[in-house]
Amino acid sequence: MIDWLRDKYENIFEDASRAMAVSRGKIHKYLGMTLDFTTRGQVKITMYDYVDEILEAFDKADPKVSGTKTSAAPVNLFRVDEDCNKLVSNKAIEFHNIVAKTLYATKRARPDTCTAIAFLTTRVHGPDTDDWKKLVHLMKYLRGTRRLALILSADGSGILKWWIDAAFGVHPNMRGHSGGGLSLGRGFPTVGSTKQKLNTRSSTETEVVGADDFMPAVCWTRYFMQGQGYQVKDNVLYQDNKSAILMEKNGKASSSKRTKHINIRYFFITDRIQKSKVSVAWCPMGDMIGDFMTKPLQGALFKKFRD
Repeated sequence: MIDWLRDKYENIFEDASRAMAVSRGKIHKYLGMTLDFTTRGQVKITMYDYVDEILEAFDKADPKVSGTKTSAAPVNLFRVDEDCNKLVSNKAIEFHNIVAKTLYATKRARPDTCTAIAFLTTRVHGPDTDDWKKLVHLMKYLRGTRRLALILSADGSGILKWWIDAAFGVHPNMRGHSGGGLSLGRGFPTVGSTKQKLNTRSSTETEVVGADDFMPAVCWTRYFMQGQGYQVKDNVLYQDNKSAILMEKNGKASSSKRTKHINIRYFFITDRIQKSKVSVAWCPMGDMIGDFMTKPLQGALFKKFRD
């Protein structure tokens, strides 16, 4: 394989000065990540040096800040004060840079910062002093968890398990927030936390929209795993709202006067269920898992679930 890769790609350098680097063993470094396969059947992904760079950049921007936090975001994460003073230009640039750096780590090794970063990335074009306080909270959390690793493993069941939830009307424009993640046994290799793109009229509708937000990833993951030669026995979507589950399973058949306004495009999931591409199940833990990706959790609750 190494010989084939060399023959295929080394010749793209016209001066032939770049030989392909070969990494062997159980520990590899790639794009700021350390991939540790020392323990059989699992991979530990860390970005210790990169997190230290983020904290170093923050300390230069705000050297007076000290201490740690046990959660990645304050309870007022989604609240926006339109009368709050905007950051001066150099401070706004520092805010943008630190958020962008943290986003890179979030997507690769620190999914626990997903909800906080999902909001802060929407504020980089006009951050205010409140946004800086929220960033300070996140940096204090990173400081206290700088050696936290993402550990992934599969249980071999062939079942893809998704936990998806949505928070109703939590943004200033009364839009909801979708969050969820995929697990194959231990850890979440895929997570998402995003503001919904339309206003909904009930928590049930918010849940249906949240499930639809993740359907491209849910379907793609199944096709990807099958393309790698793995047998996918089931693709389960766990939710904690039974009304939303009934609507997703039955489509308009479970739609009442209160919900008949929901656009048919949000019943794409019904079609996938009928074709046995996805199954939906109620999960009593769904509320806690969903909160982790949709709401700012505090203290012991956040730490308990993160661990």
